[in-house]
Amino acid sequence: MAQMISPPYSGATGVGALPHNDPVQACSDILSIFYDFPYVPTLPDRGQLESIVYNDSEQMPGRIIRDDRILYDSTTDTITAIEKIFADYLESNISPYALHEEYASGFIEMMKHDLSNAPILKCQVTGPVTFGMQVVDAEKRPIYYDTQLADMLSKLLALRARWCEKEMQKRTGVKETLVILNEPYLALLGSSVVPIDRDTVRSGWQDIAAIVDGGLGVHCCSNTDWEFVIDLNPSVLSIDAYATAKEFLLYSDAICGYLERGGVIAWGIVPADFQLFSKETIDSLFGRYVAIRTDLCTHISESLFDQQSLITPSCGIRFADRNGAIAIMKAAEEISVRIRKFQG
Repeated sequence: MAQMISPPYSGATGVGALPHNDPVQACSDILSIFYDFPYVPTLPDRGQLESIVYNDSEQMPGRIIRDDRILYDSTTDTITAIEKIFADYLESNISPYALHEEYASGFIEMMKHDLSNAPILKCQVTGPVTFGMQVVDAEKRPIYYDTQLADMLSKLLALRARWCEKEMQKRTGVKETLVILNEPYLALLGSSVVPIDRDTVRSGWQDIAAIVDGGLGVHCCSNTDWEFVIDLNPSVLSIDAYATAKEFLLYSDAICGYLERGGVIAWGIVPADFQLFSKETIDSLFGRYVAIRTDLCTHISESLFDQQSLITPSCGIRFADRNGAIAIMKAAEEISVRIRKFQG
């Protein structure tokens, strides 16, 4: 069963994607900046298979990649393969759900490092909502709307998440692990145009949380029904605080309760879009962060806020070069350093 992680005390880490093409260089840059809270990068610029959804699709029954889309082929017999996923889930048989280099070069590279001195290591897995809404059948209908396929997806991704945390522990010697479900499509909660069923979302989350032993978090870089997401009780809630802090703070009662029971908020205060980032300074971003802290600390103590907070970029860094990505990551680390001094 997934559990809360140790308090990060306003440390800094990254989110997911980097623009690097060299996984060795990407991991080296991460470890040089986020040495206290490293994370596994995804490297979508290396190829389509390393992009969100694609990178976790290798074992999906009926998968077809065509015209830059992942399709579900309902004309083939997928019943046996789907039943195998359900059986593997019940038996916690995770070995068939390993990541391979063509899908996850950053993960494979990070596993070569000794991280026994790092308190925690974080990686990302595509969430079932986002996966199921992006993959469509022959009628161009998202497979998330098919009850059986949505159930299969949550268990498939649960096995992937469990494999990832076990691999991180075994290969790097890290003390704690954190798997973040990348779920931008949670922004559809409450949509009347493209609805998603809350019971299906909750059930999928519970499937994954039941099999994961370490931390299990969620990243949503758009506004959503934060009260619902918080009620799922993720170990870490990763948000785009640069763009959505005002809306997020409307849920202050739920946020405070979440922090009090050990939840961590990863405040994505540094814009991952380099064009936006280039218009800001460390001082301006730090000022934004202090404003969030001041607002929420009218309801909770500053010590609790600082204890249960992380500083991150707003999302994965894709549309930048290596130097730009390093600058964005270093900005998150610098804000972390400043807030720790500010606390004193």
